[in-house]
Parts: sequence; structure tokens; C-alpha cells
Amino acid sequence: MPTTVSLLVLSCLLLTILACAPRYKGPLTNHFNGKKFFNPGIAEQSSGGVLKWLLHRDKGPWPEQPDAFVGARPATRIMGDSLVLTFVNHSTFLIQTAGINILTDPVWSKRVGPTSWLGIKRKRPPGLRFEELPPIDVVLLSHNHYDHLDLPTIKKLVKAHNPLFIAPLGVSYLPKSVGGRTTRELDWNDTLRINDNLSLSCTQAQHFSNRSIGDRNETLWCGYLLHTSFGTTYFCGDSGYGSHFKRIAEQARTSATGPIKLALLPIGSYRPEWFMAPVHVSPAGAVKAFVDLKAMQAVSIHFGTFQQGDDGLAEPADDLRKALQATNIPEHLFLVPKEGHPMVFK
Repeated sequence: MPTTVSLLVLSCLLLTILACAPRYKGPLTNHFNGKKFFNPGIAEQSSGGVLKWLLHRDKGPWPEQPDAFVGARPATRIMGDSLVLTFVNHSTFLIQTAGINILTDPVWSKRVGPTSWLGIKRKRPPGLRFEELPPIDVVLLSHNHYDHLDLPTIKKLVKAHNPLFIAPLGVSYLPKSVGGRTTRELDWNDTLRINDNLSLSCTQAQHFSNRSIGDRNETLWCGYLLHTSFGTTYFCGDSGYGSHFKRIAEQARTSATGPIKLALLPIGSYRPEWFMAPVHVSPAGAVKAFVDLKAMQAVSIHFGTFQQGDDGLAEPADDLRKALQATNIPEHLFLVPKEGHPMVFK
């Protein structure tokens, strides 16, 4: 008779197998070898490195945050050339401009993982209640990790708003699995026109993908340049620091809406840096990326919600402040947002 423990192990193994992504098929490129995607010029992290980190973790403090602010209902639409940005949590933002409402990597679940009970628990509530979202037109998906692509949230969005989902190569099967509308999948440097008020460019990122132990790097990861009447907005997704940020600056400069006006850049899940640096930019690296991108303004993402790296709750913001001071960049040019508080950019 199987024991409870063995049944649990078998259940987890089955979930892992079922979570595997269908393998992407397409032409060979400088970042796809016919079977897997890879970061050009960057060595793949070894399983030994993962084990070393897990055996020697030194987690910073993450005190409970029961009183985190939950914002009021946002405006239905923001017309004209202004952009209103509301931080929901982690890498989830509501972007409102030119009459369009956009969500990035939406997550409203209490845990992110293969099931509601197997995964990483959020430490702070979302900055906006799901029920108080305005009509959502477009959802940007940067890659398939659970903390960026939460299927229960996607399912709720399909039912409540039926938005258009934008995804990199191999990722659209997930929103499609719950009835979501998708465009063609995008490779790095691809462009897509949504309507008269919005077009976008897919950008390179330095990261990886998987939803199980058996499908690593079988789908692509990316960021996006959004081209609207406001100007060019850059959503990084997840990325380590690399030379691609300078190429993205050039990609933006030659676009119809010009250089990057607003950049959303990650600052969390970066410790220990010897292990995380290839795939998660540190606050100091985010400042370097900000300079490389030649952006007018930056806002921090990917912090304060899920305890993934060893950095504590306050470390990303503290280290960002130190990095800005060390490079003589005024703090107001690289903001750390508060959940639920709308930020207006002209």
C-alpha cells in the first residue's frame, strides 16, 4: 500500500511532467539551436551551481506586510499623450495611455506554482483588487515562469476582459489553453502593430524559461518596447545585465516614437550575485542598464512580492539608492513604486 509521502512524491512528479511546455519548432537562429533557446555568449548555469546555492542559502529578512496599500479603482481610460503607471506587484503593472489599458506579466494568485498549494507564497497583497481593474485590452507576457505567467490569473482575465495576449516564441499555448486570444508569437526584434494607437517591438533579454524540470529553455524569454503617442516605454521582463541593453537603446532610437522615455527595470532576486547575475540584474546592474538604455526615466520592477533570491525585503531599494548615489544619478530618475499608487508621466 503506498504511503502518504510516496503518493505526494508521485503527485508532484506527475504535475511536473504535465507542466512541461510543448517544444517550440522553428528555424535555427543565433539564440535557438533547433531544440532549445539560449543566451548568446553566456554559459548555461550548471546543476551544481543550483545545488550549491540551495545548500548554502542566506536569506535576508522578509517581515510580514499585512498592511500593504491596496489602491483605489483606477480611471477607466487615460486619453491623450499622458501615461499613468500603477504598480500592482512584482512585475505586474497597469499601463494606461492613448486610451489603451495594458497589463504586464499579471499575477493575482496567493501562490505561484504548478498548483495553488505547491509554489511560492506572495508576501504582499496586490496593489489593485482584480475586480476593480479597468477594461484590459492587451496583456504582455515576457516568459513562462510562474511568477510572470500565472495561469489562474490569465483564466480570470479571459473571462472578465477577453484581452489580447502578446507572447514570445513558444509561450502562447498557455493563454490559448484557457481560451485566450493571442497574436502571432514574437522573436527578438520582431515588431507588431496592435492598432492605430499601439505598436510594439520584442526585445532581447538574458534569462531562461521552464515550468517544470523537463522543459528548460524550450520557450523564449523577452522584453518589449511599446510605441504610443506618449513615446517609447520599455518593459524589461526578467534579465541579467548584458550588452543587449545598448542594442535595445538603438532599437528604440530608430523606431517611430524615438528614444526610451520610460523604462521598467528589475531590481530584485539578485542575491547571491555569483549565482543570480546571469539571469537577474542587481540594483547596481539596473542602474548600468538605465544608463545604457539612455532612458529619461526608470521605475523599478520585480521586487517586494515573492521571496525568490536571498535578498531581503528592503535590500533591492536600499542597494538601488546606493548605486544611484555612486553614479551621481538623482533618485527621482529611478523610482521605487508603491503598490496601488498611480504615477503620472507626461
